[in-house]
Amino acid sequence: MENANNPVSCDQQEEDRNEYSLRPQSFSTYVGQNEMKDNLTVFIASAKKRKESLDHVLLFGPPGLGKTTMANIIAREMACSIRSTSGPVIEKQGDLAAILTSLEPNHVLFIDEIHRMNRVIEEVLYSAMEDYSLDIMIGQGPSARTIKLDLPRFTLIGATTRSGLLSTPLRERFGIPLHFNFYEPQELKEIIIRSAVILDVQIFDEAALEIGKRSRGTPRIANRLLKRARDFADMKTEGVITTEIVGETLFRLGIDVYGLDRLDRKLLKQIIEIHDGGPVGINTIAATVSEEIDTIEEVVEPYLLKSGMIRRTPRGRVVTQKAYQHLESFESKAHL
Repeated sequence: MENANNPVSCDQQEEDRNEYSLRPQSFSTYVGQNEMKDNLTVFIASAKKRKESLDHVLLFGPPGLGKTTMANIIAREMACSIRSTSGPVIEKQGDLAAILTSLEPNHVLFIDEIHRMNRVIEEVLYSAMEDYSLDIMIGQGPSARTIKLDLPRFTLIGATTRSGLLSTPLRERFGIPLHFNFYEPQELKEIIIRSAVILDVQIFDEAALEIGKRSRGTPRIANRLLKRARDFADMKTEGVITTEIVGETLFRLGIDVYGLDRLDRKLLKQIIEIHDGGPVGINTIAATVSEEIDTIEEVVEPYLLKSGMIRRTPRGRVVTQKAYQHLESFESKAHL
């Protein structure tokens, strides 16, 4: 661990200087998800030894945990090209057929938000994933006929924040399902220090840990908060991010000690004040705070559940005693 009294120097990781993105490029630079990385290392090495494509992979978990990054690393470790798209972009069966027929042997096809793909279009994937073939309808009416096209063996990597919305036939065709867990503060600290090197900014060890503690267990949020702290540091401390700078940044952004933001606290307060703490359904919650249901379920709720601020019951969401105590403490400090 770095000395808490000394900022991390940008000269400590010269190999990261040439990166154009904060995304890690290999398993060795990918922090966290250790069990997943260990298993993937075995699966990839085995596939390469047999000179075969990797089995189809499903990456699922809350947004911002590194699913897209992992897909690109898998392709890089397999030493093959990756073709990326997303479920909502594929509007017709012909769109998906064009993508599949353009793939070459052992290529990776990455479909983000795969749960949002149209069910009719999804059916094209069934035979493609299982038999590496594609049925195409030629002509119309009585003269229409079906021809079967052979596809090269490829790897489909699907990413989703809502695995429960995938149809059973599609979900069961993924041979390697991988669930992403929230990150621990120490893991996020490592990510923040690495990102600081890439961004050419100095940060104290304790400051990096403080950002990690308030990043909702999510690397994407950690990197975003690091960039905002850099903005304040540029104006106040000649670019050095101290614990004081982090504290001011997070206070100005409305992020409390648990990493909750204004929307999180608004949701909790509305359930308490309007619905007596619950139980209350997700549709009612979304209407009460004027947010989309998907935003509540995919962005807000997972961390509130993890942090013990709400509970799910058969009748709806219930605010916990921990949330009552936290809101009371936050509001008392805000009035000081």
